[in-house]
Amino acid sequence: MDRLGYIAMTGAKHSMQAQAIVSNNLANASTTGFRAELLGSVDAPIRGDGYQSRANVINAGTGADFGYGAIRSTGRELDVAVQGQGWIAVQAPDGSEAYTRAGDLHLDAFGLMTTGRQLQVMGDGGPVAIPPHASLTVGGDGTISIVPLGQGPTTLAVVDRIKLVNPPNEDLQRGPDGLFRLKAGGVADADAEVKLLSGSLESSNVNAAQSLVDMIEISRLYEMQVKLIATAKEDADAAAQLMRMR
Repeated sequence: MDRLGYIAMTGAKHSMQAQAIVSNNLANASTTGFRAELLGSVDAPIRGDGYQSRANVINAGTGADFGYGAIRSTGRELDVAVQGQGWIAVQAPDGSEAYTRAGDLHLDAFGLMTTGRQLQVMGDGGPVAIPPHASLTVGGDGTISIVPLGQGPTTLAVVDRIKLVNPPNEDLQRGPDGLFRLKAGGVADADAEVKLLSGSLESSNVNAAQSLVDMIEISRLYEMQVKLIATAKEDADAAAQLMRMR
C-alpha cells in the first residue's frame, strides 16, 4: 500500500501542477508578447535514510519558451513590436526594472508612457514622459519624436528613447508578475542593436492546439493516478481482512 499509494499520490499532485502551467499558457494565448512556460520532467531526490539513490520524476515548469510570436500589423502609432531578440524595459509594480515583449503602449493623463498593463516604460533617464503634442512617432531604435502643439508637421522634436535591452536568455527568469528580470539582479544595459517595428504587435507564442492536447493528456494521467490510489486502498483493505481471519 505504502509504495503504490504514495507514488500515485505524488504523481497526482504533480499532474495538478502541470495542469496549472498548461492552463496558464492557454489563458494567455491571446496576450500580447506573452512567453509560454515550458513543461518538463525533473528528478526530485527522495530524502531520508536508505533512500539516497532513489528519486521521483515530477512534472514542473522548466523555464520560458523564448520563441517568437507572430507579428501583426495594427497601424496604431503607439503599438511597437520587438524585431528578433530583445526586450522593452519597464518599471515593475515593486519599482524594479523588468522586461517585457508587450508593446501595446499608451499615454496616461500625465503624459507618462505605459504598457497595456499600466507599467511605465523606461527611457534614457527613467520613465518616459511625453509633453503635449500634435503627433507622435516611435522610430526603429526606440526614439520618440513628436510634433509640438502649434508647430508645423515638419517640426520634429526628439523627447526620449525607449530603453531596449538584449541580455542572454539564460540570464533571465520570469517573476510571479509575469515580467522577466536578470537572475543575478541589477539592470541590463541598453542595446542599440535591438529594433522596434512601429504600428505592429507581437502575439503570444503559445501554441493553443498543443496546449489543448497537453491538457487532455494530463487529465487522463491524473484519472489513472486516482484509480491507482483507489486500487492501493482496496488491496490494503483486503490484506487487513486476511490478517483478521488468521
